[in-house]
Parts: sequence; structure tokens; C-alpha cells
Amino acid sequence: MVEPLTEDELDWEELGLRVGLEIHRQLDTPRKLFCGCEPELVEEVPEEPRVRRKLRPVQSELGEFDPAALEEFKRDRTFYYLADGSFSCLVELDEEPPHEPCEEALDTAIKVTLLLGGEVVDEVHVMRKMVIDGSNTTGFQRTMLVGIGGEVPTSEGPVRISTVCLEEDAARKVRGWDQELRVEYCLDRLGIPLIEVSTEPDIRTPEQAREAAENVGEAIKAVGGVKSGIGTVRQDVNVSIEGGAVQEIKGVQDLNLIPKVVRFEALRQANLLRLRDALRERGVKETDVVESRPVDVTEVFEGTESEVVRRELERGGVVYALKLPGFDGLLGFELCPGRRFGTELADYARRRGVSGLFHSDELPGYGISEREVEEVERRLKVGDGDAFVLIAGPKDRVRSAMEAVRDRAVMALDGVPAETRRALQDGTTEYMRPRPGAARMYPETDIPPVVISRERVERLRRELPERPWERREKLLEEYGLNEELVEQLFEHGRVEEFERLVERTGADPKVVATTLVNVLPRLRKDGYPVEELRESHLEEVLRLYAEGRIAKSAIEELLGALAADPDADAEELAEELGLIAASREEIERVVRKVVERHREEIEERGMRVMGKVMGEVMEALRGRADGKLVSEIVREHIERLSGA
Repeated sequence: MVEPLTEDELDWEELGLRVGLEIHRQLDTPRKLFCGCEPELVEEVPEEPRVRRKLRPVQSELGEFDPAALEEFKRDRTFYYLADGSFSCLVELDEEPPHEPCEEALDTAIKVTLLLGGEVVDEVHVMRKMVIDGSNTTGFQRTMLVGIGGEVPTSEGPVRISTVCLEEDAARKVRGWDQELRVEYCLDRLGIPLIEVSTEPDIRTPEQAREAAENVGEAIKAVGGVKSGIGTVRQDVNVSIEGGAVQEIKGVQDLNLIPKVVRFEALRQANLLRLRDALRERGVKETDVVESRPVDVTEVFEGTESEVVRRELERGGVVYALKLPGFDGLLGFELCPGRRFGTELADYARRRGVSGLFHSDELPGYGISEREVEEVERRLKVGDGDAFVLIAGPKDRVRSAMEAVRDRAVMALDGVPAETRRALQDGTTEYMRPRPGAARMYPETDIPPVVISRERVERLRRELPERPWERREKLLEEYGLNEELVEQLFEHGRVEEFERLVERTGADPKVVATTLVNVLPRLRKDGYPVEELRESHLEEVLRLYAEGRIAKSAIEELLGALAADPDADAEELAEELGLIAASREEIERVVRKVVERHREEIEERGMRVMGKVMGEVMEALRGRADGKLVSEIVREHIERLSGA
């Protein structure tokens, strides 16, 4: 029996791992991309009006159908769209031609292209990209190429940029019911400008994928004019290995999840190739699977104890079984943690509107008895080495699902099918649809090309910020920050604020950075209204620290007090709270008293009493002195007394 590869056995170079990225970010513009509506999400989704639509694929100019669109069409879904006019108009409903593209969005895309070192196109042509999953009322998404080329650095070498595009965001899914055959969308998000930066498949390790995604994301953010918050950033990861196929993995929200997604997808493909080899060794042929026909076995389960099957039968459903010649023991073959080949089959079945399937490698089980299994095997004429699957549900859906399962089993004989997959929270992925082809794209006839003048490009070039990776080096070298603080500054989006505060206050850069990324979040967690703090408050407090007026330990307390009373004067509040730093003379007096109290112990034990003395001195000063200065003075006194 073939054994699956484990994650520990993977060698990226030997596997021939190749990864490309598609980084999407919503833009913060005055209007949507192709109309005058405000590009904001509504807090409460309206219940009416609801527009009902069915979407169908169309042939390309060459007379071909896109495979992804065909697969969506086979699901036979109905879509409902919610819009009340406050966030959408007739453009979103496809009842009015689109307006000219938003100039501010186009400027942002040009600037991102330039910052990445790419070339801006002379003319921007709007294209239609066929999408009939319901996320767009038109059945297509409008997209336009703005720039090509460029690169981002990584510790493992540069990653080339393929394209910079500008496109309209999709409608927001509200809910789905009846096994996702009816889906409801809100039109508030539809049409919000979305920038997409795609890389070449230059990435060779999971960690490099994360690093490249971070640098692309930081470049987009550095240009400005982008939205922030949940749902405004989307990362798609394209993964392949030698002998496998490119998988487009959509919706990797968390940057830190990217390496895990890449590792698990590479492992999944490697094990699918092992599965293929095992089937070939068994002599399984495509015709064996293609000629297998689903069999109605409903009467076998009339008295079943399986809750899933019984529920479907009570609704008037049926149970069908399909023999898979030569697949015995392989349906339970683990492809990656938590996902087996049977899971892949179940994904295909669910896309046709059933709840899932059972397979012979896991039966008897789930309430299905040994007697029922034996009767199914008899009716299917299952022989040694054969497997079978069971699906329960409405007859038309079950037959469609069986067709999808048989198609997927046939694909296993070739190895890895090219798919679009959805990222899950645990780093694994699930099937969505086949990968789209060239037939999905065709020209937009309602919008004329936009000419990009050289003057416009040069004007925007003069507005470019410093590249994020160059700024990161500056933070490390010029300001002496460690890598963790630098990463936190970028993560919190406070790099520019950090540089301004250091310049204006003269405070220690490490203290400024720590205040921004550690102290403020801690105050927020403790319930302080940190949103009331302005940059001027931070500047006043850090200047008091830089001038030696307050100790570092007093920064947090003073900022907390200012958050509660933002109109107060920082220095006056520090005096009122007793936070004004003690003078060296006062520290000396306190140290002398404490040292005298422990004279005998110090003479006997010397520096081993240091901690006790420090604790008492700091308690007496109540945070009004810098610990480093206090330590220096205490040490001098102990050494003098002990003769050390």
C-alpha cells in the first residue's frame, strides 16, 4: 500500500516549488470606479429591494466557453441583490452604462507601478472578465492593465512584478441557503476600486512567499489612498510543483498564513502524484472509471440508522452509489493534514448542491451498517481493489454530483487538475471551480481607452514616497531599532509618525517606537480612550522624557491620564500626578537612606544586596526616576561601602 508523504519530507528544490502572488487592496477614493456612488460599506444591509437574477456563460470571440464559467453554470444557482440607492445606482444593477474610470484610483495604480519600478502603459483599456458566481450583476468584472514589470526584494532574491491592474470589487455576500443554490448579495461593495499587483512565479519557498507579499503590500500602502481594516486586503497565492499544476488559492487573509498554505498545497500536490502512480501501478484505466454508472440504492437504506441519509430520504430524496474501479484504500489516502482524497471528491459533490458523500474506505460508519455496505457492494458488483461512494439528496442534484465525482476520479489518473481553491483557516484549501482560461476575457465596449500622458506619469513620479524596504533598512541602521520593532511599526502603520516624533522631540528612537507599538495598545486594552490622543499629546510627553523632566516609566501613566483628559496640559498633569522626575540630588538622598538602613548586610554581602536596595529606592521614588540612572547611583554607593 502506498504511503503518503509528510510535511517533514518536503524538499522545495527537489519538488520544483513555484509560487506567484496576486495582492489586492481596496482604494480610498471619492467615488466608486465606474459611477459616482460613495465607496463605503453600509452598517445595516437593507432587506429590499431584492433583484433576482440567473447568470449564464457566453462564448468568447473564438467561440469557446470558459471552463470556470461552465462549472458555475452547472450549479444552477439563483442570485438576489440588495440595494436601496444610498450606496449603489443603476450602474451596479447593470441598468446603466458605466461612467469613465475614477481618476484618483487610476493615479494610485500609476504610482504603485512606478514605486515598484515598473512601466506605465500608454493607454488603459477596460476589459470584461467573465465571472458568473453571482458576485457581479453583469456576469463579468471590469478590469484594466495599468503597469507591467518591476520587482520587490526578498532575502532569497528579487521577485519580479508581472502586472499592476485596477478593477472593480465584487458584491458582498450576505447569506446562502438551500446548499448555496440560492445566494444573496449586497451591492455596497460592488464597484469599489481595487488594485491588483501580480508577481511572476519566482518564489521558491513558503517563507519567501510571505516576505514578497509583505513587501508588495507595504508598497501599495506607502503610496497612500488605500483603505484599511478587515476585508480591504485580499491575497491570492498561485502554487505549483514539478509534475503538478498551478492552483489559484483565493482569500488568504492573514499574511502569516501564506507559508502554511504554500506548504500544505505543495504536500497535497505531491501526494496526488503518488496517488496517480499507485493507480497506474494497479492498471486502472480512464475507461474503467468513465464507464462506471451511478446506481439507485435508495431501497437499501429504507430502515437506515444514518441520520444524514434518513434526513434526505424523509425529504423525498434518493441514495445513489458509484463504483470506482481500482480505488480501494485510496479514498482515505491523506493528501495533507485533515484532507484525504475522499475530501476532494466531497468538495466536487458539494459544489453541485449536496451536503457531501460517504466512501467505502470509511464504511461501515456514520450510522451505515455492515449489512448496508455489503448490499451496496453486491448491487455495484464491487470486486477486489474496487471502492465506491454514496450520495444522498434530491435526485437531480445527486445525479449531477455523481457526474462531478466521476470526473474528479478520472482526473486522479493524470495527477493534479488545475483548480481555483479557497483557503481555509487551518492552512488547507478546498475546491471552488476549474481554473479559468483565456476565453473569459473580452473587451469592454462601453468605455473608451484612457490615454496616459507622459506629463501625468512624471507628475506622479515626483510624489512617490520612499520604498518601504529602503525605509526598513533606514529604521534598522539610522535609528538603531531591532527587526521586531521595525516590523511592528510597519504592521501598525506608524512609520511616518515615528520619524516625525523622533525629529521633533529628540527622544530615544527605541522609546518612541515602543510607545507607539506597545504602550498605546496596552493602554487601549486596559480601557483607556486612546482614540482621544492626538500626535501633539505624544509629542509633548516624549519631549518631557527627552528633556529629563519625566522618567521613561512615567510615559504610560501620563499618556493614560491625557487620554482621559485630552484638554489638559501634559506638564501640568505630570506635576499634579507627581510624575516630574526627581533630581540627581533627590535620588542621591533616597539612595543614602536606603543604603544606610542596610549597611551591615552590604558590608557583608556586597553587590548581592543590589536588587533589594534598588527595589526600595524605586518604590520610594514612585517611578519618578529612570531605572538606569538609579542603578548607576546605587551601584556607586554599594561599591563605596563594601570596598568592592
